[in-house]
Amino acid sequence: MQTMMQTEAPARESFLPFALPLIGEEEIAEVVDTLRSGWVTTGPKVKRFESEFRAYSDASNALAVNSCTAGLHTALTALGIGAGDEVILPTLTFCATANVVVHLGARPVLVDVGSDFQIDPAAIEAAITPRTRAIMPVHYAGQACDLDAIYALASRHNLAVIEDAAHAVGTTYHGAKIGSDRLSVEYPDLRRATAFSFYANKNMTTGEGGMITAADEELAQEMRVLSLHGMSKDAWKRYTNAGSWFYEVVSAGYKNNMTDIAAALGIHQLRRLSGFIQVRRQIARMYDNAFAGLDVVETPITHSDRNHVYHLYAIRLNLDLLKIDRAEFIEQLKAMKIGASVHFIPVHLHPFYGEHFGYGRGDLPRAEAIYDSILSLPLFPSMSRQDVDDVINAVHHIASTYRR
Repeated sequence: MQTMMQTEAPARESFLPFALPLIGEEEIAEVVDTLRSGWVTTGPKVKRFESEFRAYSDASNALAVNSCTAGLHTALTALGIGAGDEVILPTLTFCATANVVVHLGARPVLVDVGSDFQIDPAAIEAAITPRTRAIMPVHYAGQACDLDAIYALASRHNLAVIEDAAHAVGTTYHGAKIGSDRLSVEYPDLRRATAFSFYANKNMTTGEGGMITAADEELAQEMRVLSLHGMSKDAWKRYTNAGSWFYEVVSAGYKNNMTDIAAALGIHQLRRLSGFIQVRRQIARMYDNAFAGLDVVETPITHSDRNHVYHLYAIRLNLDLLKIDRAEFIEQLKAMKIGASVHFIPVHLHPFYGEHFGYGRGDLPRAEAIYDSILSLPLFPSMSRQDVDDVINAVHHIASTYRR
């Protein structure tokens, strides 16, 4: 589909936000039904959502939690990660990925990424020490990282893998969905969990919320107990006619459970996910076509052995060809009522990680170069054709106005 380009700035009446959720009448009705049922915390709708997500992702186990952050934290805890341990993860991610490692007293070992913005397997291998206990790859923007290489490294060094799939619900790798048991079938002894996000700007949303999948039954059961105060199995049923008032606390767990209100949204968002992804991919193709001949912009790198669900459409600016930097480019978009964002400020550049772990600029140069030139354009299912054209025209207008 070709989009007509123009060099004049688009004249929008209203601001186009970077992201908006798409909530339908089915979700609203399900939430109302939940409120009227009197069961608003973890209950039957959470169990239904877990069951449907388990089937969707082709996973043996699915555990609903209150955020992807909680999912990562629960998985790390269940795997016994703690003081003195090291966990390897990419620096080009949101701070939550690293923060959960710090919360457990372990050291986040930040490594560089490749030109596709995904964690570099060679950098992972170079960072492994006798203290390394786990690898935490991030499926950046909605495309899978190189799982074959990562699983092979983890198996060789007896490391766990906790996948941060905050961007990757619906993403596939070699035909299998992220979170599927099938992805690591060649490594039956690999301890692995995958955490998803349903935050408001994700490809499907429960407002706040997340899910953890795992093939390992023992690991899944440990995560389930940890997610609700460390209480014994099926403690959530104690207020039903099938439950009992009696429970035992078998570990020092957390308050990481999902509510039925959130799950009510998730049940219908999951059913609409394939449609959401289809629209996102269509918009991404329009962007790709429109920017193909624009040397100021580099469009996302894609791989033929995996799909891309475009949680983000992250472009790189060729700053050598521009009179302005990335920050001013975003300001110019904003002046034309187009929202944009940056994903992400590398973790090693944040003050906390410099002060506590000694990181600083110059340590991970590929991620730093990406960060200095990257920006994410609006992409969400309720965008109109005019919205997409306005974004395209704004980018072309800025590129031509401020070209060296």
